[in-house]
Amino acid sequence: MREINEMLKKKVSELLENGTADRIIGWQAGEFCYDVTPAVMRKDNLDELFYNGFCGANQSKYLIQESLEEGKVLALLKPCDTYSFNQLVKEHRVNREKVYALGIPCSGMLDVDKIKALGITGILSIEDNGEEIKVATMYGDKTCKRTEVLQERCKVCKGKEHKAYDELLIPDEDAPEVPNGEDRFELVNKLEAMTSQERFDFWRGELSKCIRCNACRNVCPACSCRTCVFDNDNSGVAAKSNADDFEENMFHIIRAFHVAGRCTDCGECSRVCPQHIPLHLLNRKFIKDIDEFYGEFQAGEDDTAKGPLTAYTEGDCEPSIVMEKGGEA
Repeated sequence: MREINEMLKKKVSELLENGTADRIIGWQAGEFCYDVTPAVMRKDNLDELFYNGFCGANQSKYLIQESLEEGKVLALLKPCDTYSFNQLVKEHRVNREKVYALGIPCSGMLDVDKIKALGITGILSIEDNGEEIKVATMYGDKTCKRTEVLQERCKVCKGKEHKAYDELLIPDEDAPEVPNGEDRFELVNKLEAMTSQERFDFWRGELSKCIRCNACRNVCPACSCRTCVFDNDNSGVAAKSNADDFEENMFHIIRAFHVAGRCTDCGECSRVCPQHIPLHLLNRKFIKDIDEFYGEFQAGEDDTAKGPLTAYTEGDCEPSIVMEKGGEA
């Protein structure tokens, strides 16, 4: 990772110096070593830029606003980010001409909560040594396997190939592999195998934790509306808190339907949820159904193909089939 960091800083400095872009969306360190925040940087504060296993934020979301500003912005896109980038370009939410996309390699992002779940507390610093993670704590050094603390979405990684870029930091074929291989629909299958009451109880238990902080909505690339209905004073639901069970269900179910067919399964919603609600499972359920009803489809695979829910073909599934499936969903 140290070598990648040096290559990245050198390349970014070069691109800003030669005028390819006038600013960059990078990452800044926070109060803790794992508290990493996306930030817009220019030449004068480029020394703050770094890249490590906690730079999980999908930068595509921030390009919605940044591509409206003057000049060209340099975006650092991991392979998974490029799916969201393509989708936003397709929907005309990101001005492609105002973005210089630099594809950067990724070997999987780390989940600090999984590190803490191993009993590692008082964390001072974390060193990523490839297969092993070395953690310096107030109580001495600890180690753990990298595969033990990968983010859930990285275990079902779509691959190291960038689907959109102007330049790659290193060729995709030379980039490290993410040690994935798990079935991303495994938990969806388990939910589908439950009775309707069991599923209801599962989601009531999860959604009852929601504090309506809107972090999931704010970070989601597919939630690209400049003004959300929940921020519209004339909507009747603006800034509405969870008054009852219905409110808790409504917000997340409406949001899941809102992004259906456009969600790239980037997992940002679950990553930022302070209550650890597995919100991505709602989206994956829809993705799985779309695959079954309309054929294999991956949102953001390119920036031109029409989505199955926004294009009609004579082979589309009939409502009766959907209703039959709906009884099991």
